Amino acid sequence: MPALSRIARPGPCALAAVLSLTALVTGCGASSDGAPAVTAATSTEVTVPVSAVTTTVLDPGAEPRAAVRITPQEGVEQRVVLTTRSEVFQRVGDEPEQDFSTPELTLPLAATVTAAVSGDSPSTVVDITLSGASSPDETLDRALTETDGSGIGLTIGPDGAVSALRLAPAQDAANIARSAIEQAFYQAVYRMVSFPGEEIGVGAVWESHQQVMSAGITLDQVGTATLVERDGDRLVVDVTVEQTPRGAIWVLPNGQGELDIEQYTMTGRGTMTVDPARPLPVGGELIVRGEQVYVDPVGATRLSQSQVDQVAWSAPEE
Repeated sequence: MPALSRIARPGPCALAAVLSLTALVTGCGASSDGAPAVTAATSTEVTVPVSAVTTTVLDPGAEPRAAVRITPQEGVEQRVVLTTRSEVFQRVGDEPEQDFSTPELTLPLAATVTAAVSGDSPSTVVDITLSGASSPDETLDRALTETDGSGIGLTIGPDGAVSALRLAPAQDAANIARSAIEQAFYQAVYRMVSFPGEEIGVGAVWESHQQVMSAGITLDQVGTATLVERDGDRLVVDVTVEQTPRGAIWVLPNGQGELDIEQYTMTGRGTMTVDPARPLPVGGELIVRGEQVYVDPVGATRLSQSQVDQVAWSAPEE
């Protein structure tokens, strides 16, 4: 494998980990917005801040209009299934393409609202317990058997945006299983629908902006949402997402040098169904795909990557 000029290049697995934007936080020690994670009282629990979201209404939609607020009551329980997968294919120079894909992961979740929005609290706090996680990949599936009882916590604003993610893996969970679950939630929280403060009706269109940092690359994530249907208390929202780097240089982790960003595309679309009386999406799917090309400062080595990320929410089977 040719050496990268002027930098000490990590091994291919490390490159895949930092390049893959499903790993919005590379391990528990770093957060999605570049701030350090805050360790909780137990050695296995960590709280990760999530960068703020701003929204702008482009079209308020048809009458009748109303402000959408995600404000479930304390004690509300919800069962939902989160499914994620990530296809990552990477090539360094003229070498054969390598597959660093993350197997599909199915996470049955039992969520309980432990604190509701009130005059004393601007956010909803949700505690989630994981049980019965599975994967079609045999190795990962075996490791997931020890993850029952893992805890996840979300702090969610009335606009639906997540501001903090807590992770408390089961004590006996293997690293491969912990990592898969962490990355699934890192991916999911940046794919949640955020609603504007203004009143909106069917046909409303709004834009959301969020900064995402991935292993030295600062990204602007722009989402465009359209309210396509009100079905009783449920809202069906079409979503498109685009990520663009804020600079032209990728600073490698751990002081290993820099790469120029020659090409970067990451776009996607999907539909999410939201019930304002429930803390988590009740259904929907969002698929994001893209191509990235990086070169060392003198252009001697080129690193290219293609990826497809999927996040889906569904009701559990009865």
